[in-house]
Amino acid sequence: MKFKSIFLLVIMSISTGSFAQLVAVDYKDSEQKLVGFGIKPKKELKEKSGVLILPAWMGIDEHSKESAAELAKLGYYAFVADIYGVDKRPKNTAEAGKNAGFYKQNFADYQRRIQLALDQLIKLGANPDKIVVMGYCFGGTGALEAARGNLKVQGVVSFHGGLGKEATRAIGKINPKVLVLHGADDPYVPKEEVDGFQSEMKASGADWQMVFYANAVHAFTHKDAGTDNSKGAAYNELADKRSWIALKDFLKEVL
Repeated sequence: MKFKSIFLLVIMSISTGSFAQLVAVDYKDSEQKLVGFGIKPKKELKEKSGVLILPAWMGIDEHSKESAAELAKLGYYAFVADIYGVDKRPKNTAEAGKNAGFYKQNFADYQRRIQLALDQLIKLGANPDKIVVMGYCFGGTGALEAARGNLKVQGVVSFHGGLGKEATRAIGKINPKVLVLHGADDPYVPKEEVDGFQSEMKASGADWQMVFYANAVHAFTHKDAGTDNSKGAAYNELADKRSWIALKDFLKEVL
């Protein structure tokens, strides 16, 4: 029995790896309790660079935590932001749509929640002058809002995120570098939105890049999305791998 217990412990350690090093972090937005997840690299980079991860519309999930763990392996401090709050996490896609919709419309609130998470990443040990914000889907929209709000970050990365903003919003200068990783067949981001985003980037004077992945739709990095493109959201292994390489190259460039 003792041998069996040790064997199970070893198996658990192998399966969780760096994922087990993620630590829950309590913080607040006024009276709203937030709980994100931070992880320190075993061997930090000389610059003590950090990456803030903004989850998709269901809130903090395994995907965002796995990304944090992988980034820590590369030497980055990483923090997964809690945008909604512990008592406001959606129970289904209907609630997720409502919650995400609120922050898309109230972008200043979204930017504030992102800044609060950035503060936690810095407290974790990241250099405040060497930070990138990345996000998936709804979080990808948040990454772009961090750029539009000129939060103190070196760059932002959007994975299959929404690109649009209200037409009435003024276009200002964007200082952080911008990388958008986009499914070429994403039905949730129409051509008009892509064109509008590109026009915004040009008008803002941003240093921006946009990469399109063939045969990829929305949520192409999410393994739990299935592989049926006809549903509009599906995993694409090749796009997932290519986009992660693009992220790593971007991090090396800006950090």
